[in-house]
Amino acid sequence: MTAVDILKAESLKVYYRTLHGSVKAIDGVTFEVRKGEVLGIAGESGCGKSTLVNFLVLPKDPMYHAGGKVFLKGKEITSLPKHDLRKIRYEEISIIPQYSMDSLSPTRRIRMIIRDLMREHGKDFDPDLVRERLSMVNLPQSVLNMYPVELSGGMRQRATMVISTLLNPDILIADEITSALDVSTQKFVIEMLLGFMDRKVVSSIVFITHDLSILYQIATRVMVLYAGKIVEIGPMEEVIEKPVHPYTKALIYSLPKMNVRFKERRLKGIPGQPPHLLNPPSGCRFHNRCPLATKRCEEEEPPLVEVGKDHYVYCWEVKV
Repeated sequence: MTAVDILKAESLKVYYRTLHGSVKAIDGVTFEVRKGEVLGIAGESGCGKSTLVNFLVLPKDPMYHAGGKVFLKGKEITSLPKHDLRKIRYEEISIIPQYSMDSLSPTRRIRMIIRDLMREHGKDFDPDLVRERLSMVNLPQSVLNMYPVELSGGMRQRATMVISTLLNPDILIADEITSALDVSTQKFVIEMLLGFMDRKVVSSIVFITHDLSILYQIATRVMVLYAGKIVEIGPMEEVIEKPVHPYTKALIYSLPKMNVRFKERRLKGIPGQPPHLLNPPSGCRFHNRCPLATKRCEEEEPPLVEVGKDHYVYCWEVKV
C-alpha cells in the first residue's frame, strides 16, 4: 500500500450464504482508492458493485467475508470487530446508499438523526457546521425540524448526503445515487459531490453506476466489474475512449451517442445472460458471451495484462 492509497483491497472475496450454497458476489478483486481521486465502478446489475461497497461500510448477514484483505489508511479492517467498525464508519469511510431517499429513520427529525450520529462518535451537535453543510446542498435550515416523510425525494437524498459527509470522511462512496434522477438533477448531484472534494470535506470518492456516460463527467479512474470479477481498470479517458476488454467495449457500444443517427450506427446489446454466481463458470466468466472466446478462456483464469500507463485488463485475447 503506497502513501497515496487511502484504501486497498487484496484478493477480496465477499459471498452470500443461501440454502443452496454460497453466492460468490465478489470473488478475488484487487484494487486501490487513491487520495484525491474519484474511482468509478461500473457494470451490469448483479455484477457485485453494491456488494463490494456495502461490505466496506455496512456488512450485514447473509453477506460474509470469504477471503482476502482490505486496508484503510494502512490498517487492516476485514477482521475488525463490529464495535471498531462502527468507529470508522462515517468518520473514515462513509456511504450515500443506493436507496438514499428511503434510508432515513421515518420516526426521527433530521436534527435528531444528525445529533445521534455526532453523539455516537463522541462529538457535540455543531449548528454552524450543520448550517454550512445544508447550504452546500441547497437545503434550508427548516429541514432540521422536519421528519423525512415531510421532505421531497430530492431533499431526502440531499439530507442523506449531508449526514454522510458531516464527519469529513476520507472516502465517500456514492452507490447508484443518480439512477432514478433526470439528467439535470444528475448534473446537480455530481456538482455537489465534486464540491465536497474541492472544499476538502472528503478526500476521495468511489462512484458506483451502471451508466458509463455518467462516469465521464466525474471519474478519474474507472473499474469495470463483471460477475464478481474486475475485467478492466484504468484512467477514465483511456477506458471510456479506448476500451480494451470485450465486455467494456460491449458496455460502451450499447450506449447512445450524440449526433449519431440510428441508420449510421445501431446500438448493440450484449448477447446472453450473466452467469449464476452460485455456481460460476471456470475460466473467464465472460467467455459464454464473448465474441473472442477460445478454449483456454473457458478453462483458465485470464491473466492481468498491462495495456497502457496505469491501464490493466484481465483477458487472454488482448495483445500488447
